[in-house]
Amino acid sequence: MRARYAVPLGITAVGAAGIGYAAGIEARSFRLRRITVPALPPGMRPLRLLHVSDIHMVCGQDKKRRWLQSLAGLRPDFVVNTGDNLSDKKGVPEVLDALGPLLEFPGAYVFGSNDYYAPKLRNPSRYLLEKIRGQHGLNGRNDPAIGVERNPWEGLRDAFDAAGWVGLSNTRGRLKLGDGTEIALTGLDDPHIKRDRYARVAGGPESGADLSLAVVHAPYLRVLDAFTADDYPLILAGHTHGGQLCIPFYGALVTNCDLDTARVKGLSTHEAEGRTSYLHVSAGCGANRYTPVRFACPPEATLMTLVPRD
Repeated sequence: MRARYAVPLGITAVGAAGIGYAAGIEARSFRLRRITVPALPPGMRPLRLLHVSDIHMVCGQDKKRRWLQSLAGLRPDFVVNTGDNLSDKKGVPEVLDALGPLLEFPGAYVFGSNDYYAPKLRNPSRYLLEKIRGQHGLNGRNDPAIGVERNPWEGLRDAFDAAGWVGLSNTRGRLKLGDGTEIALTGLDDPHIKRDRYARVAGGPESGADLSLAVVHAPYLRVLDAFTADDYPLILAGHTHGGQLCIPFYGALVTNCDLDTARVKGLSTHEAEGRTSYLHVSAGCGANRYTPVRFACPPEATLMTLVPRD
């Protein structure tokens, strides 16, 4: 009789230990990724870009808040936040406290669906089913406004704007660094909920800037194709959580969009209409409050050193 129950009990114990590790340890093991990207025009000095994404702040996440505050010690030239800051309607003050030291630096931002709408409890296996069915949006229809509570995202927007960060929701903006370097940025609202309007920003990089970048929350292929065809040297995105629950030595199973899993996080390239852009997808430093787990995919931010192209 004991042998009959030993295997199921053993599997249950291993599963419980895995969940405990994913939620209690790895989800709180914040990392800084450092990469070098040859995306600058020849002759420019290197620039240090801090890419932060998918904070998904829940009230009381003090370790995450302190870690984000500590990133200011990196002294980046500028910061780009690619959205999904919230996973709690009451989380706006804590996000602003966490990002407060970084707001002292030049910065830009776009929002994601979780900035606009409160999270809903859903079966995590649904992401796998949506991948099989080719669906990549909330409710399977990319229409989160149906039966979803709204977040007070305006407080984030107002604070970011007051700090001088540039909002890039279907618009263009510019940052001027301390040495006079001027960066032109083109951004889109979240394609995951079909708020992107590329026609409003089409036409490629602006003239007169030292560098042009493209920014979006979710790296859907239609957006990557458009930015690349317009010849942006670097596209920044988040949203995927790096797959969030990955298989060691294999990688991600899903991306929660139509991007392939090989490019679910980190630096890669994208090709469209005979042109190539660098793509950096942040694995993010948080998770939805109802699935607060990570496995083989620790939370992170990225310090990117941009250097001249050959």
